[in-house]
Amino acid sequence: MTLECINPKDLPTPDTYTQVVVAKGAKLIFVAGQEPEDIHGKLVGPGDFAVQVRQAFANLGRAIAAAGALPRHVAKITIYVVDYQLHTHYPIIEEARLTLFGDHKPTNVVLGVASLSPGYLIEVDAFAVVDG
Repeated sequence: MTLECINPKDLPTPDTYTQVVVAKGAKLIFVAGQEPEDIHGKLVGPGDFAVQVRQAFANLGRAIAAAGALPRHVAKITIYVVDYQLHTHYPIIEEARLTLFGDHKPTNVVLGVASLSPGYLIEVDAFAVVDG
C-alpha cells in the first residue's frame, strides 16, 4: 500500500495535514465515527473535551488496527466537534492526532456541529487503504 501525500505548489502547505492524498492499494477500509466511549459504550469524560478527544482518537486507532491497518494507512479523517472554536479546540485535537498518527498527515476535515449524541463533544471517522 502506498499513500502519496501532495501539497500542490499553488496551495498553502498546512502544518498538520496534507492537501491531497493519492491512495494506491487493494483494500479500502471505512471506519465509522468513533466516539469517546469505553468498551461498554459508556461516555468517557462527560463535559471534558480533552478527555473525550483522547478517547475518540484511541478508539479510532483500535478500529484501524482491527481492520489490519496501521495509522500510516489512513488517507482521510473527518472530525466532528460540537460548537467548534478554533483556538480552544484545535490544539487539543492536534495533540491527540499527533499521538495516533505521529508524522503521518492524512487529509482531514474539521466540522463544527450543533450536536452529537447527548454529552458527546467529538466524533472521528476515517478512510484507510492497505494492500489486499
